[in-house]
Amino acid sequence: MYLGIMNFFATGSADDGYTFKTTGYILFIALILALLAIVFLTKKQTKKIQTKQLVFASVSMALALVTSFIKFVNMPMGGSATLFSMFFICFIGYLYGTKIGLLTGVAYGFLQLIIEPCVYYPVQLLLDYPVAFGCLGLAGVFSKSKHGLLKGYALGVLGRYVTHAISGYIFFKNTFPPEQNPILYSLGYNATYIVPEAIVTIILLAVPAFTNGLKEVKRMANE
Repeated sequence: MYLGIMNFFATGSADDGYTFKTTGYILFIALILALLAIVFLTKKQTKKIQTKQLVFASVSMALALVTSFIKFVNMPMGGSATLFSMFFICFIGYLYGTKIGLLTGVAYGFLQLIIEPCVYYPVQLLLDYPVAFGCLGLAGVFSKSKHGLLKGYALGVLGRYVTHAISGYIFFKNTFPPEQNPILYSLGYNATYIVPEAIVTIILLAVPAFTNGLKEVKRMANE
């Protein structure tokens, strides 16, 4: 059944990956718009605050998308170390909390799926895009705590890493010979591109002048 669904929205195979048809692109654009509408139109708050949140979320998604094209490591089966692209999604969680952070991350995941699809099977589509990028919104858990952005970024990236590792394990366990450990391979594969970007970003977030500037941005974003 799921093959029939995939064939309606995409072309290709599990071995070579899938490429989206027009119907696939339309579906995911609609999902992005629906997610943004849910988070920003159902909250009981003033129109001014809603508009500001939408603007900040949109700008952060745009910055994340632009910096995602600046790659220092590009893995053959998906995944890349970029110029701080994960930070911009985590930043929305830091600004507005977990709920908006998660939904912005999910919307960004669908956007990444549209721009650079790398799909091998249906569950991997969900894990590697909306779920993995949605986890970056977990940064909102520490939005009100001391050093909240630093701790939140670490949590968000960890959530994304674990999700990709689970997705990789599901894929590799069916393709690797029995003598190889798919769990260890998936952990290592995903660490290759996520860890370097995370380390550089955490070093930057440890600079007081930089974080003080971001605190001022947060104050303006919530006025």
